[in-house]
Amino acid sequence: MKPFDIHPIDRSLQAALQQKIDHLNKPKGSLGRLEELAMQIGLIQHSLTPSLNHPCHLLLGGDHGIEREGVSVSPREVTWQQMINFTHGGGGVNMFCRQHGFDLRIVDVGVDHDLSGIDGIIDRKIARGTRNFLHEPAMTDQQFDRAIQIGVELVDDCIAQGCQVLGIGEMGIANTSPSSIWMSVFGGIQLDECIGAGAGLDTPGIAHKRRVLAQALEHYRQTRSGGAARVDAEDVIRYFGGFEMVAAIGAMLRGAERGLVVLVDGFIMTACAIAAIRLYPAVQDYMVFTHCGDESGHRRMLDIVGARPLLNLGLRLGEGTGALCAFPLLDSAVRMVREMNNFDTAQITKYF
Repeated sequence: MKPFDIHPIDRSLQAALQQKIDHLNKPKGSLGRLEELAMQIGLIQHSLTPSLNHPCHLLLGGDHGIEREGVSVSPREVTWQQMINFTHGGGGVNMFCRQHGFDLRIVDVGVDHDLSGIDGIIDRKIARGTRNFLHEPAMTDQQFDRAIQIGVELVDDCIAQGCQVLGIGEMGIANTSPSSIWMSVFGGIQLDECIGAGAGLDTPGIAHKRRVLAQALEHYRQTRSGGAARVDAEDVIRYFGGFEMVAAIGAMLRGAERGLVVLVDGFIMTACAIAAIRLYPAVQDYMVFTHCGDESGHRRMLDIVGARPLLNLGLRLGEGTGALCAFPLLDSAVRMVREMNNFDTAQITKYF
């Protein structure tokens, strides 16, 4: 993986931004989290008048070898079927993108189906799904590097169209499995506490999933690290990740490197965010954690990085839909700092 040049956000404008926010014609602090969002976005953009032009949403698709072990209630063909459905505008992600004015880009990074002739799908297929990490690494070094680079290139294409805010979603049956392992390894949490129902496993199904993932993680520790406690973050990501997940990490890193506001969605994308933070801690400055989903363990995953999600609606759809639902809050925060009068211009006596 080529190195990224990601720095903590420049806070030299913080005092001026705070003064502007405090002197809008409202009681100081009365708009709560919106004021915090306005501050973060202003600092990311290093501007007293931040904006959210041309929001883009990447919907990344990929299949997982671990699905062959019966860890998901949904079969892998659902991945390609949903990808095609998205091109017809029939998914939740399509509806929310239309509602909030996002430029939606549907990308095949590793779906186990030939989607090359489908209009509306960007073909960046690395392989037809990853390998089964119960027995071997999910991807090679070269495939890992390619997935990261795909994320970089997709973000650069968005920026070329004027994008300032990036949403990322995923479609990949069984991708809660690598997410749970990343949560356990990077968060120092017992694996059993990181595993939930995914798309709807019953109690025996969850127990089976726990056995499979525990075996996979033990095999990794014995064969890759000799049982050592030290964690090589890049190797863990490569060994267990999906192509769509690693491409999302590349997109997050490139988005931060180029000063975008990066919206983090649910359980899968939060796992990707944690992985990205392990590689480059400063990337978190550019992230807005949009919601706490209904998947078991998501709240604990957010706690790993001290994230305060904007919404808690019981969502667990994926696709980046939670991030899209939260976007109006960012829009309100930016409009607040750009459009509200201050006490002087409104000719109102300052009352605090």
